Amino acid sequence: MIKELVHDEALLSTPCEAATAEDAPVAQDLIDTLASIDDAVCLAANQIGVTKAVIVYQDDNGAPHVMFNPKVLAGFAPAKVEESCLTHEEPVRVTRFAKIKVTFDELVDGQLKARRRDYTGWTAQMIQHMADHCKGKLV
Repeated sequence: MIKELVHDEALLSTPCEAATAEDAPVAQDLIDTLASIDDAVCLAANQIGVTKAVIVYQDDNGAPHVMFNPKVLAGFAPAKVEESCLTHEEPVRVTRFAKIKVTFDELVDGQLKARRRDYTGWTAQMIQHMADHCKGKLV
C-alpha cells in the first residue's frame, strides 16, 4: 500500500526497532511507496511512519531490494558526497564509503535469513543513507 512520507524530525530521529518476519507488510508498503515517487531510489520504514529497521533500494535496472536490520560493518575509501533525501528539504554534504561490508536479514519463505555482502558505488551510498535512517541519524 502506498503510504504518505513522514517529515516529523522527532520520528525520523528515533532509532528503529529490530524488524522481524512479521514486518513483511512494511517491506511491501516500502516497495509500493517507492514505486509511486518519481526519481526516488531508496526508502526506510521510518520515512513512512514505521520505526522498524526495514529498507528498500532500487538497483540499476529499477528492481527493488529489501533489507531487514541492515548494519554497515566496515567502509572503505571515504569521500564527501552531496545527498538529497525524500524527507529533508535541502541537499547536504556527508561522508560515504565507496565500498561497504553489510549484514542484513532477507525474508525467505516467511523467515528471516542472515546475509553478509559487499556493495560498491551508488548502491553502497544508498544503503549507508538508509542504514543511517534506521539509526535515527538525519542527513
